[in-house]
Amino acid sequence: MESGTKRQIDISRLRADLAATAVEMLSAHCAADRVRLQYSPQDVVAFGERRALERSIASAEALHRFFSQVQAEINRAEDANR
Repeated sequence: MESGTKRQIDISRLRADLAATAVEMLSAHCAADRVRLQYSPQDVVAFGERRALERSIASAEALHRFFSQVQAEINRAEDANR
């Protein structure tokens, strides 16, 4: 994907999408915490639907990769401003 400097982006749309993402991420975090606080990982594996767990894990991994890239860009921008 090209950076914002190489192509024009709709900044207001980006900000709205990020705000919606923050709300959805908080909701997902709360849902995961409900499960984490009520059940052990062993119970989740033993009784959870394997396909649903695999999809959840894949989603969490994809989110981690994306936000790690964003964090790296934040760090680069901060280093450049020092």
